[in-house]
Amino acid sequence: MLRSEWTKLRTVRSTVWSIVAMAGIAIGLMSIISWAVMRQWEDTDPSSQSYLRQHPLDIVIARPVLIAQLVIAVLGVMVISAEYTTGMIRSTLQAQPRRLTVLAAKILVFAALMLVVGELLSFGAFFLGRAIIADHIPVSLGDPGVARSVVGAGLFMAMLGLFSLAFGAIIRHTAGAMTTVLGLILIVSQLTGFLPGSWGAHIHAWMPTNAGERIFEPTLPPDALLTQWQGFAVFSGWTVLLLAVAAYLFKTRDA
Repeated sequence: MLRSEWTKLRTVRSTVWSIVAMAGIAIGLMSIISWAVMRQWEDTDPSSQSYLRQHPLDIVIARPVLIAQLVIAVLGVMVISAEYTTGMIRSTLQAQPRRLTVLAAKILVFAALMLVVGELLSFGAFFLGRAIIADHIPVSLGDPGVARSVVGAGLFMAMLGLFSLAFGAIIRHTAGAMTTVLGLILIVSQLTGFLPGSWGAHIHAWMPTNAGERIFEPTLPPDALLTQWQGFAVFSGWTVLLLAVAAYLFKTRDA
């Protein structure tokens, strides 16, 4: 089943083009943004210069990941929803009636792919971005929290892929699952930041991607409700819960 799922994943055009798009965003767009910021460095106000010196990963890691997550979400959904759209899922289950084995193979293969791709893109973006901003903003893997942030960006991308795969398995419709995931990431997670009081702050902090994004932040404010690894644990917990729901529905519903 692992070989079968790997064959399906690597021979589908959408997988290749999605990874190319991720690379173009994570590395290409980051390079353009970094170059533009450095070109205008002398005209940048001192407060912005000070902020960028204190938060160099905002340019070379955070912004590329936050944009690349849109492609990751789409790819994660399509890993399984595409089989429902084409009807291939019935052929898959005829060849392997043990449904949980099928789903587990999809999860393992896709998780391995996204982890490798995510880490390669994260480190690639960091080293290229560091070279572009080096004249004005020095940053090194040895700086406090930087190595963990770069590794964490790759972990976040892999977990987001599984998070999206779970929605694809639950909803089983490509457009519907994409709309749900992107709406949750781009709209719902951001709107919770306007909720009043401490309960609103807790809801905002515990939203899946809000919590997960902590992992690629080198430092956090003193009043942060979750540390970097706690945030990633929360995101992982949401993902495991959704995958459990997906597994139950995958086993009990008709193909």
